[in-house]
Amino acid sequence: MIRRLWLVLVAALMAFPAMAEERLQSPDGRMVLTVDVNGEGRPFYRIDRDGQPVLRESRLGFLLTDQDKLERRLKLVGAERASRDTRWEQPWGERRFVMDRHHELTVRFEEDSDEKRRFGVTFRLFDDGLGFRYLFDDESMGKTVRIADELTEFNLAEDGTAWWIPAGEWNRYEYLYEETPASAVSMAHSPLTFRLDNGTHLAIHEAALVDFAGMWVKRTTGTNFRATLAPTGSSASRAVRDTPFATPWRTVRISDNAAGLAMSDIDLNLNEPNKLGDVSWFTPHKYVGIWWSLHLDEESWGSGPKHGATTANAKRYIDFAADNGFAGVLVEGWNLGWDGNWFFNGSMFDFTRAYPDYDFAEVARYAAEKGVAIVGHHETSGDVGNYEAQLGEALDLMAERGVKTIKTGYVTDACNLRYVHADGSETRECTESQVMQRHHLKVITEAAKRQIAINPHEPVKATGLRRTYPNWVSREGARGMEFNAWGVPPNGPDHVPTMVFTRMLSGPMDYTPGILSLEGRGQPLQMTQARALAEYVIIYSPIQMVADLPEHYAEHPEAFRFIRDVPTDWEESRILEAEVGQHVVTARKDRNSDDWYLGGAVDEKGCDVKVALDFLDKGRNYRAQIYRDGPDAHYEGAGRFDILIEERDVTAEEMLELTMAPGGGFAVRFIAR
Repeated sequence: MIRRLWLVLVAALMAFPAMAEERLQSPDGRMVLTVDVNGEGRPFYRIDRDGQPVLRESRLGFLLTDQDKLERRLKLVGAERASRDTRWEQPWGERRFVMDRHHELTVRFEEDSDEKRRFGVTFRLFDDGLGFRYLFDDESMGKTVRIADELTEFNLAEDGTAWWIPAGEWNRYEYLYEETPASAVSMAHSPLTFRLDNGTHLAIHEAALVDFAGMWVKRTTGTNFRATLAPTGSSASRAVRDTPFATPWRTVRISDNAAGLAMSDIDLNLNEPNKLGDVSWFTPHKYVGIWWSLHLDEESWGSGPKHGATTANAKRYIDFAADNGFAGVLVEGWNLGWDGNWFFNGSMFDFTRAYPDYDFAEVARYAAEKGVAIVGHHETSGDVGNYEAQLGEALDLMAERGVKTIKTGYVTDACNLRYVHADGSETRECTESQVMQRHHLKVITEAAKRQIAINPHEPVKATGLRRTYPNWVSREGARGMEFNAWGVPPNGPDHVPTMVFTRMLSGPMDYTPGILSLEGRGQPLQMTQARALAEYVIIYSPIQMVADLPEHYAEHPEAFRFIRDVPTDWEESRILEAEVGQHVVTARKDRNSDDWYLGGAVDEKGCDVKVALDFLDKGRNYRAQIYRDGPDAHYEGAGRFDILIEERDVTAEEMLELTMAPGGGFAVRFIAR
């Protein structure tokens, strides 16, 4: 018996001869990536930082629907290396220039089998994290690869705190964030953020999600996590691609602190450059619209005496926008289909016919006369088949009416999106399914042909594709402001300081800020007025809604001045101070002037901060317009409206000491002299 076991062991060692592991170092030398196979021929990677493990041995591989799984009996058969140190310019963004500095390792694996299947994995190691993707570029995998699920692991070296929302549940991404031990996470959407017990921060996400199923992150045991792909309604295969192809990048941001996570550009750098060419036809802007009144139930989407989208009402908002320098007016509820229970009647929407009391042509003419553009609105109620059938004509109409941006919507329960395939068959799809990735990209590319930008709500998550398709300007994809109108509970004071280091890691968000009335539908907003202003600096989007009613802004003209002044396009952005879920302080420089802006937000505990103004240009004087919490400010009660507005001269050598009340914040404009 012993001899037989010895012979089996020898045979195994001969089948999998020892291969030298491959190692890659980050440009700054702090991180080391190790790639190897274990004794069973299972490939894995590992990340160490400053000599300490961050991710322990984490396996790589896939389950396939028509072949054996691709995860064992493998050996390393080759490796290639490359490096990059470049800078590229964004047409719009939170910063004008992005540095791409990384070292690259592409490893090749071959299966010890009769088929000798082969595939590759490309790793890119940055100073602030890792990106890697699989390469199916070998004929040994066959013409078509049908993937049942992914087996990629992210095994944390130690426990810590996690901030996450559940994946695969009915309300898509629109949940309040959980704060739990990492070892208590279940199935989570990405970005999934951790602070390990040793203080290291990391976030798991993906980049360049194109023609593939979106990745959810599932905890298996302890602090071990595994990628799992969103299902599709069309087959057992969650992703089907013809070879050659590459998967989306799996990304792991790694930082000493929360600010470093938010400052990382890994996801952008892992996407392809701009494919649209000159996109100067899109200009970052602020917009107002027929929206908050609908959530307050003062007006309605559907027709009748409360209908909001009337010609007269639209003109009222156009006048308000023109008088205050806002570039667009969103009109929701303009088209046929909103009557009845529209949540379930997506097939009733008509994207080219307006209600009788909304003269679209006249509204567009009036808007153009006033120097304002209509922001289009296409709500699908999850009936993607109905939308795609009308897409060309719908976009043509918008282009004809001078629409430059369209807000789309996919309001339905998760995994209930109706899709019609080329053969006429129907399936119900998840937001992140491969089918829906194709749909969203179709809308983006068709809109680009007409020089229209897209801002989807109930969207697929952002994965840096705004670099490749710069008309994909923003999106929702989290609990937005409307929950403060009717949500139970509303977004708490910690919601935004959490989102900056979770949802906002993926890209711009159309949060629709600016509710200076601080009142929803019978429920108060859990923030101070100074905090409401700060969100224009803290939450990045190249399009920002001025979401409150015009009459409410008339009641708060001093605070409204900041909303009028704050830009939407930035030369530079910095997170100066932060703790996930507790507080964040952000500074941004206007791309079109020498002015800087500062915003701070805090949770229900409040805090004092001392902000060094060394981000300002040295040797230059600035006039600081400061909007801050007053002495009685508090996110509950009348203290919500206690705001102090003051001005003083400052330079880069000074400190600004500010108190953020519970649920409060501050906003500052630094006017260059």
